[in-house]
Amino acid sequence: LRNMTHKDVALQEMCRVLKPGGKLLVLEFSKVAKPLSKVYDWYSFNILPRLGQMIAGDADSYRYLAESIRMHPGQEELKSMMHRAGFGHVDYHNMTGGVVALHAGIKC
Repeated sequence: LRNMTHKDVALQEMCRVLKPGGKLLVLEFSKVAKPLSKVYDWYSFNILPRLGQMIAGDADSYRYLAESIRMHPGQEELKSMMHRAGFGHVDYHNMTGGVVALHAGIKC
């Protein structure tokens, strides 16, 4: 979902193709908790691209990863987007301090 240009349209389509009672699970990078945000940003924009260059010979893809995570909606915003797309019983669970979040919604 993070790489989709029109996330709202993508969520509406996901809702459309699910059967009533079907569940959508979105496991995606998200916004980290406030005490970790500055350290996480520094790591993402400084260390991660260097590791990507050393290991994969590709710093740009890891720089893009950090930028796309920053532009992705936060947990509450994605929850609201899922509601607007037609999902009910939407909730999320943060993992690793919010580095990753699992969103779940049911087509009613």
